[in-house]
Formats: sequence, structure tokens, C-alpha cells
Amino acid sequence: MSEAMNALIAVMARLRAPDGCPWDREQTSASLARYTLEEAYEVIDAIERADLAHLRDELGDLLFQVVFHSRIAEEAGAFDFDAVAAAISAKLMRRHPDLFAPAAGVARITTSAERLVNWENIKAAERRAAGPVAAPISQLDDIPAALPALLRADKLSKRAARVGFDFDVAAQAADKVAEELEEVRVAAAQNPGASPSPEVVEEVGDLLFAAVNLARKLGVDAETALRAANGKFERRFRGMERLAAARGLEFEALGLAEQERLWREMKRGE
Repeated sequence: MSEAMNALIAVMARLRAPDGCPWDREQTSASLARYTLEEAYEVIDAIERADLAHLRDELGDLLFQVVFHSRIAEEAGAFDFDAVAAAISAKLMRRHPDLFAPAAGVARITTSAERLVNWENIKAAERRAAGPVAAPISQLDDIPAALPALLRADKLSKRAARVGFDFDVAAQAADKVAEELEEVRVAAAQNPGASPSPEVVEEVGDLLFAAVNLARKLGVDAETALRAANGKFERRFRGMERLAAARGLEFEALGLAEQERLWREMKRGE
């Protein structure tokens, strides 16, 4: 390993030493989970802002999380950072056999689409090999339940599509979105209470899942698209507030019609 990597591992060991940092010594992998997720999102934020200096720092924070979890596991006698690095290296080599272990007659993969198919095929074979003989093997195995719901919906629908459970064309997925939206309308009309009924919650979930499936059929990453939509909404809403303030108006006091006019004004200005 590099000198810098060894130094980071040594820093982690010092923090976890008996006379080290009380906070770091108290942590477990479970208590660190939320911080690991936060650091991953901060990496994404730096990437989306094209802030390379910030990206360097955030990647460092995320790397520290890997070192932290590895140190906790090492103390428990399970594995250490070297084992983590060795495992991912081995996995990458195993899933790129045409590059690292070419066999006679095996064609070199030249496109991203081919690589993704080959990667998933190897991954599926690994799942079959790892599972007990008597255990049923599902295409949906090893999709983490803790993934963000939007990302997990995308992965679930992709796995189902691998074995043919999929729409032929995007237009059919769009029809499914329209069908689910109508079911939301019906459920909402039948349950007009102040709090959403279980039926309304279920139908809204079906609508969101159908929308993610449509995005997949159109080749759109749903998470990226929604993040962009969030950014657009935030930009326009902040613009509306600025316009109202510049005109001596209190945005919160405006009626919906007036707010809508400001929205359209912001939209035209983009």
C-alpha cells in the first residue's frame, strides 16, 4: 500500500486505541451506518457541482468510513482493510475474465452494454454457487433492502426484466403509469380523510414504482432525473421568492394564482 494509505490506517488505529478518542472508540458498524450514507451523498453532491477540490475532501471522508468499518471488523477478528482491498480486486478480476484471465475462444468485450450483461451473468452464477443446494435462488437475491427506495425499485425491475418480466416497449410502461395514476385517483376519492388511507398509500407506491419502470425503459436513470427535477424546483421557487421581495410583496401572503404567475415568469426566464 502507499505511504498515505498506511498513514490513514495508523491514524485510525490510534483513534481506536484504549487511550484514543472516546467518540471513535464508542462507534460500531451499526452506529456508523448513517455517517457512511451521508458521506456517499456528499460525494455525489460534489460531483454534481463539478467541485473537484471538494470532491477530493469528500472522497477522503468516504475512504475514512471504509477504514473505520475495517478497523472495527479487525478488532473483532473478522477481517482488516487489506482483506477488503483484496476482495474487491479479486471480484473485479473475476468479473472481467476477458481482461484478466482470457481463455481461448473467449471474445474481448468492447461495449458497455456487453459488459453489463456479462457482469450480471457472472454475478448470477456467483449467487447460485454460493447458495445452499436446497435453497431457492431468486433473481432478486442480494438487492439490499436498505437501498434508497428509488434506486431499489430500479434494481428490482432490472432484475425482473433479465428473465423476461418486462414491457416490450416504453409506451406500455407509460400506459402502466397512467393506469396507476387513475387507481390513485379512485382510492383518494373513496378515502377522503385528512390522513391518507392504507389504500391510498399503496396506490401511490404503485404509481412511483411504475414511474421508475418507465424511466428505465426510456434509458433514464430515475435517481439522476429526480435530483435534477428537485434542483429545478428549488431554483424556480427561490427565484419566485426573490421576485416577490423585489416587488415589495410578501410571498407567503400571495394567493395561489399570484404565486403561479411568478412561477410561469421564472419558467419563461430559463
